[in-house]
This record gives sequence, structure tokens and C-alpha cells, in this order.
Amino acid sequence: MTDYFRPIPCETGRWQLAGGWVRFSQFELLRRGEAPRVMDSAPDAVLEALTAPRASLLGLSMQQPRIMGIVNTTPDSFSDGGTYDGAGQVRLLAGQGAEILDIGGESTRPGAREVPVAEEIDRITPAIEAARGLAVISVDTRKAEVARAAVDAGAHMVNDVSGFDFDPDMAGMVAASGVPVCLMHAQGIPETMQDNPTYGDVLLDVYDALAERIARAEAAGIARDRIVIDPGIGFGKTQEHNLAILRRISLYHGLGCAVLLGVSRKRFIGSIGGVERPADRVAGTLALTLAGIAQGIQIHRVHDVAETRQGIALWRAATTETG
Repeated sequence: MTDYFRPIPCETGRWQLAGGWVRFSQFELLRRGEAPRVMDSAPDAVLEALTAPRASLLGLSMQQPRIMGIVNTTPDSFSDGGTYDGAGQVRLLAGQGAEILDIGGESTRPGAREVPVAEEIDRITPAIEAARGLAVISVDTRKAEVARAAVDAGAHMVNDVSGFDFDPDMAGMVAASGVPVCLMHAQGIPETMQDNPTYGDVLLDVYDALAERIARAEAAGIARDRIVIDPGIGFGKTQEHNLAILRRISLYHGLGCAVLLGVSRKRFIGSIGGVERPADRVAGTLALTLAGIAQGIQIHRVHDVAETRQGIALWRAATTETG
């Protein structure tokens, strides 16, 4: 039986989590089919993985929360498709304080259609060109050919929502380019992922799937310090699946990579908060973002950069002693 150790955040804990702002002294021991148990110790390898400082991402230290702004150049995004042109959105979000700009030309909302490679490249290239010099540039794509064109245009990293499952050439492309990559977990593809998502234990199943994706990336020649992971909230997951992950998301630090959280404006926020329009889900998004920060999550992918930046600034002021 596999043991999983989740660090339990504690203000005066003995150890720093991932070298960052959260501390911990105890662990939840998680096993399939058993209730969690609180433990005072864990194997040395587990403790090392949980405490080792994460490598900087393209000059951004992972010892504080970072904001990734979502730049959709799609007409069919669930939240803001067609609202902005890509270049205008880039300038807006960079001006609001986005440290990373995640530029995508294919919607991954439930039921979205696949976009031809040439069309996806045409959509994202102007936004990438506009983003040069403003922030770290990430390209949100599942396709190696699109990723290659984006890197050639100035993108600094790849965000693959399929976690290398969609395009067999993606791992090799990332390895050859030398750029960092974010590997997300998704069950299924956007067209069908919400039809009937099923797990034995969603928290642990996603952990194992991400571990397999990391191993695949390393086998392709991508160093672990170039890998970010994302548990994929809302991608082939029900509301209860999402909440189960969010309640214990600190577990994923055990994989030894920086963790990205993308909850912005998602449907379950509206369902729980009683808000129909995605654009009105900013408060719920910020609540979950701060809950993730309290568990040490380093990167937060959001639509509403200014509001998130303000929330993090207030969180920092209220939780940091200045002497």
C-alpha cells in the first residue's frame, strides 16, 4: 500500500514548505480506503522533497506567490472570449502587475472544439509579440508545432493542459528548446472531459498521474527544476473532485516541483457562490487563491490580475511581521 504525506500548514512549524512562506511540523498520512492520520514524522526522502527550495522560474523566485495573467485570443473562451484583442489584453494585464502572461489560442472549456494548428498560431503570435519585454511569456497549447512557433516568436515557457498526453512530439520539443513547462492533469479532452469524470480517490489519483507525467518529462530530457505542475481544477472533475483537491492541495509539494493553481472564474465557484456570470466570480476566485497561498501554492493563473494583486498584498501585510 502506497503512503502519501501531506504537510499540514502551521504558523510556527519546524520546517519551511518548499523553501517558501508556509511552515509545517506535522503530516497527514493518506492511504487509499483509509481515514487520514496525523503524523509527527515522515521518511527522509519525503521531508527532503517537501522542504527543498523550488528553483526560480525564469528569474521569478518561487519563495513568494506569483501572478499569471490569462490572455485568451479565442472567440469561445468560457469567461472572456472575444472581449479583448490579444495585444490589448497583454498590455492591460501587464500594467496591472501580471508577472507571467499565459497566451492561448485554443479554448479548453468543456465542449470546446480543436483549433487547427495554423489558426492557433495566427491567433497567438500578435499577442506574444506585444508581450515581449513586459513579463515572462507562457504559451498555453497542447500542440508541439504551436509551441515551437510560440517559442520562436518570443515565448519563454510552455503550458500544456494535456500534460504531454495530447501530442507525442511535445516532450521532445520542450526538451530541445530548453524552456520550462507546466504539466497539468486532465481526465479526457475538452470535448468530453465533463461527461462523467470518475476517480477512485481523486486527490491521490491526480498525484500519481502528475508523478507519471514528471517521470515522462525527465525521461525526455527535461530537468525537474524546469517543471511546474498543475492539478487541473475543473478539467475532467466534478465540483466535489475540485474541492477534495483544494482542501489538501499541499500534498502536491511532495512531487518536488512548483505548483500552479488555476481556478479563476470557474463554474463551481458560481455554483457555490450563487453567481451566474463568470465575470462576477472575482471574489470567489480570490478566496480560493488565498486558500491556495495558505498551502504554499506558488503560481496563480487568473483573469483578474489587479484584484488578485491587491488581495495578495493585503494577505502579505496581515500575515507578515515587519518588526
